[in-house]
Amino acid sequence: MNLHFAPAEFAARQAAVLAEMARRGLSALLIFRQESMYWLTGYDTFGYVHFQALVLTDDGRLALLTRSADRLQARFTSIIPEVRVWVDAEDAQPERDLRDLLAELGVGGGTMGVEWEAYGLTAAKGRRVAEALEDFTRLTDASLLVSELRAVKSPAEIAHVREAARLADAALEAAVAATGPGAFEGDILAELQGAIYRGGGDDPANEQIIGSGPGALMCRYYSGRRRLDADDLLTLEFAAAWRHYHAALMRTIVIGRLDPRLVAMHAACEEALLAAEAALRPGEPLGAAFDAHARVMEARGQGGNRLNACGYSLGTTFAPNWMDWPMAYAGQSYAARPGNVFFLHMILFDADAGLAMTLARTSLVTESGAETLSRASLELIRR
Repeated sequence: MNLHFAPAEFAARQAAVLAEMARRGLSALLIFRQESMYWLTGYDTFGYVHFQALVLTDDGRLALLTRSADRLQARFTSIIPEVRVWVDAEDAQPERDLRDLLAELGVGGGTMGVEWEAYGLTAAKGRRVAEALEDFTRLTDASLLVSELRAVKSPAEIAHVREAARLADAALEAAVAATGPGAFEGDILAELQGAIYRGGGDDPANEQIIGSGPGALMCRYYSGRRRLDADDLLTLEFAAAWRHYHAALMRTIVIGRLDPRLVAMHAACEEALLAAEAALRPGEPLGAAFDAHARVMEARGQGGNRLNACGYSLGTTFAPNWMDWPMAYAGQSYAARPGNVFFLHMILFDADAGLAMTLARTSLVTESGAETLSRASLELIRR
């Protein structure tokens, strides 16, 4: 099997989930989030775009319901002992197959937790699941049950995150080396992702983000490539992934002439990032990191150019995005704890002036505070 963790690691994770299920009085957990399946069993696929469910019973039994294309995938990548297949057909009703599986497992009645917030479980699929199980059991939302446990990484997971951070640094170096007047965005991306591939890394959970010219003021991927002008801005937001564990970086690179306003924006980003990282301490609410960043931006006259969030958890996630729970915004009450991994991003977009500046990196929360996982300099990059 193609597993990236020892059996004892999976056993500890399952034990933690079972303990939380017992606390909530759940007879079973219906798992629809791919990252939950991967974390609990190693199951690695993008087959969640179709109907797929992993069942964990209160006595620790695991069973997967999926399509025929993923039967061997589950056997190759996971420790799931039982894999059931629902058959593709115009009148297929996999939610009925799920009910039959639950009946065989003897977990009807009582209360089952459901990961309703899952990219693969569309509203239509969720509605059919609820209808199929309406008179079979009581369903309760357990979307964050596994996510809350995943937010605190084990030593084995942290080792994977460190590898991802190493690859992210290599990717930044490669991208910067390929950047300059006349450079093609496609070539820059190829160097960036190539460094990750050559280092043994994976595709990230969403597209690597690149934008120059007006696109430098974007923090989302969009289609289309251009060549850099003699005087230009290039914004890169990307993540390296190692065994599906992510470490992200973000930089805005100045090509050619340096506008003095960019120097001020970069200084604000650097001060805000260091302030946010200093606030990332065990027991402190994640909202404190946002507040620290916002105070700096306001003091430096950049309050109108910042975003309403300044970061989020990183870990093992699958498409469509690498952002994990929880997110750093005003009032976020989640208390940081050792083992958390956060990507804190300082983003300034001055739409009126057509100027952008960003600065971001990934940190690990330790007993003494935030440990930066990137060795890349925070200095303004010019090409």
